[in-house]
Amino acid sequence: MRRTFSENRVAALGALAVSLMTAAIALIFFYAPSDADQGFSQRIFYFHVPIALTAYVCFSWGAWKALRVLWKRDERADVESYVAIHQGVVFGALTLVTGSIWARASWGVWWSWGENQLVLFLVLFLFYCAYFMLRFSLEAGRARANMSAVYALFGVVLIPISFLAIRLSQKFIHPVVFNRHGPQMSGSQLLTFSVSLAAMLALFAALYNVELAGKRLDSHLRELRELLT
Repeated sequence: MRRTFSENRVAALGALAVSLMTAAIALIFFYAPSDADQGFSQRIFYFHVPIALTAYVCFSWGAWKALRVLWKRDERADVESYVAIHQGVVFGALTLVTGSIWARASWGVWWSWGENQLVLFLVLFLFYCAYFMLRFSLEAGRARANMSAVYALFGVVLIPISFLAIRLSQKFIHPVVFNRHGPQMSGSQLLTFSVSLAAMLALFAALYNVELAGKRLDSHLRELRELLT
């Protein structure tokens, strides 16, 4: 019964992600207006920003699961934290790629080391890449789970710093579309952005559950192999 529920949930999340992604792409290319300054290239905003926000969600979810490892001694939370951080690194890489493409198309540069918000996100990304070096340098067990959890919790501190860097920047390579006065977008742009964000979050949820199911199946197979030997 539990396995059937899990399979149904993964299938439902996959269908939701595909539906929302289809709707988002249709809105991005056929509904949202072109930006007056950047033109067609501004449409990558609807991919780049939702992907970046999803990366933050992934790392935050990984940190929450890491807290459960240390607080509740939840053994299942260890692999859940690992999978969330793995997905965060994937979305983080996509953030850097889409951001570089947007920067090149709009401002003529692939990267600017003088932009604090870009560098801080890169630091966040590299920090979580190093998480895997730490994790796989230790033998599986309680010690590895605890060390990985502590590392994941340290990393979550960088998330608000990275996010606020965009708000505090005095430069314009990163336009601010949400401020104290609300979203600086038209209704059609806001709808397109909202659907795109929902699509990325649904994609993360689907990929997270698929990878988590695979990790748990692999763990069960290892246990069976040990019992047979």
